[in-house]
Amino acid sequence: MLNSGISNIKVFACNSNKTLANAIADKLGLKLGDCEVEKFSDGEISVKINETIRGADVFIIQSTSYPVNDNLMELLIMIDAMKRASAARITAVMPYYGYARQDRKARARDPISAKLVANILTSAGASRVLTMDLHCAQIQGFFDIPVDNLVGSPLLTDFYIKKFGDSLERDFVAVSPDLGSVTRVRKFAEKLNIPIAIIDKRRPKANVSEVMNIIGDIKGKKVILLDDMIDTAGTITNAANALIERGAIEVDACCTHGVLSGPAIERIEKSAIKELLVLDTIELPEEKKIDKITMVSVADIFADAINCIHNGVSISQLFD
Repeated sequence: MLNSGISNIKVFACNSNKTLANAIADKLGLKLGDCEVEKFSDGEISVKINETIRGADVFIIQSTSYPVNDNLMELLIMIDAMKRASAARITAVMPYYGYARQDRKARARDPISAKLVANILTSAGASRVLTMDLHCAQIQGFFDIPVDNLVGSPLLTDFYIKKFGDSLERDFVAVSPDLGSVTRVRKFAEKLNIPIAIIDKRRPKANVSEVMNIIGDIKGKKVILLDDMIDTAGTITNAANALIERGAIEVDACCTHGVLSGPAIERIEKSAIKELLVLDTIELPEEKKIDKITMVSVADIFADAINCIHNGVSISQLFD
């Protein structure tokens, strides 16, 4: 809830995740700003702001999830409209930051799309960015404006502590699906006070992975697989099946961003995963809401972060 006496703050939303945007506004004790984000008949995006925002501290909530390019353009055009209407400050609230996987030149002549998007957001007029669990933390350095990168792990660990209680330390192992996620999984495991294991995998091409070896003791244990995002679910489902084959007795999985594109839902349904826990940084359409998937909302933490930014208070206190 915003402190008494706060004024001149406005929260708007584009179309990618209206449910989350409304929840964040409710937590702040505000209504979403009056705007229209639509399309012309040829597919061009039309934005209308139906209230004054001159001198306001504006927050625009928009995940750049599927359809990625439409959602990105909605955000850019909204930022431009706010800038031209003399907003004092414009914060792009991006619970999910798309294009984050293209953060370096893995091969000759590759683009660095994460840097390009950072440049475009800044050029459009964003004053700062508020996001969660960037695919690579160094993307913060691609911006010449402040970037606040919230952490989703406490929401995931709190869920498991409430669900499993004392049995966590006795029965569970946290598993990293690849070497790149080890640091994230180690912090997650420390909060739960459980050991970790690591899956060594080979990725022959994009969205295809092959499990090679499991480092750590998972035999006779229940395991929790953790990743920052799940896209086509090939990595996470291959890992889950391999863990069961190698002696794990139960597999749960969790992530911050449930992209869940292409064959993801079918793969999860058929896999050894008992429950997939995701945060609601990306809105899940009805056809993807299967029994195996549980969602936890990030509305509270984003509302608290917006409150901190507006009042000039450190966001790090949210995680102390």
